[in-house]
Amino acid sequence: MIAVLRPGTPAEQQENLINWLQGMDLKVHISEGEFHTVLGLIGDTSRVDIDLLEGLEIVESVRRISEPYKKANRKFFPDDSVIDVSGVKIGKGHFVKIAGPCSVESEEQIILVAQKVKEAGANILRGGAFKPRTSPYDFQGLKADGIELLLKAKQATGLPIVSEIMNANHLPLFEDVDMIQVGARNMQNFELLKELGRTNKPILLKRGLANTLKELLMSAEYIMAGGNENVILCERGIRTFETYTRNTLDVSAVPSLKEMSHLPVIIDPSHACGHSRMVPSMAYAATACGADGLIIEVHNDPKNAMCDGAQSLTFEQFDKVSRKVDEIRKVIAE
Repeated sequence: MIAVLRPGTPAEQQENLINWLQGMDLKVHISEGEFHTVLGLIGDTSRVDIDLLEGLEIVESVRRISEPYKKANRKFFPDDSVIDVSGVKIGKGHFVKIAGPCSVESEEQIILVAQKVKEAGANILRGGAFKPRTSPYDFQGLKADGIELLLKAKQATGLPIVSEIMNANHLPLFEDVDMIQVGARNMQNFELLKELGRTNKPILLKRGLANTLKELLMSAEYIMAGGNENVILCERGIRTFETYTRNTLDVSAVPSLKEMSHLPVIIDPSHACGHSRMVPSMAYAATACGADGLIIEVHNDPKNAMCDGAQSLTFEQFDKVSRKVDEIRKVIAE
């Protein structure tokens, strides 16, 4: 349930109303918009007399929310959220370019990639230290050593870093990581999501391979219900009957999620198609449809990459994509 307060409601009256609602064992989520203040009521709202609440002088309207996700719901928070990742803002017109290798391979490699993607306009460096692989025989990442190398690249370039977590027990290793990524395979690892909800770090939450948008938002709700509201949603392609590409990029997820939720939405064109030649087109489509950013795999030597080289861009290719994305953003802003 949400209660929209009238503009200019005195702070004292607002506080009295909140105390009254909390006295009914309800949690009250306060959203201060440009024109209205919205109170989101979480809990057993059946005991709330809607007519009484709506009859209050300071209340403009009251609505029940049928969707099971509350904190991630656009109705609770009408304005777009802006997530701050160590000074880099994402959402509400703030566009982010996240780039880097699928896997951290060496100190020389990750620092070189960090320098090059920053020169091309990247705001955040990505790099995998723990890698979930379909085959147990594939490269699994450098793990803790990979995190240390990412931190060295951060020190060398000033770029905030994002890396994927696979186990809640690894959280101490991510203490200095600026944003934690939850991969597609862990989107419904609810125990992990609960632990991330107890942190205050931005969380990049990827949509599962065969999950609905509602299920993605319910996973975001797990994190937000724990107290951490710094969530960025990521569409990275879903599994369909099509086999020509690695996955099928659902660009309609961007406008759909923006109708359903206030959280920023970015797109991963690299995992969406699995072929580097298609990444530019997918990145342009993502930008044009209103995504709040891109996360793109970039490698210094894709042909010899230890992980996902086929979908990684070279430095020159990423530079071209970055420039074109800037041009597209100017066009759609007009």
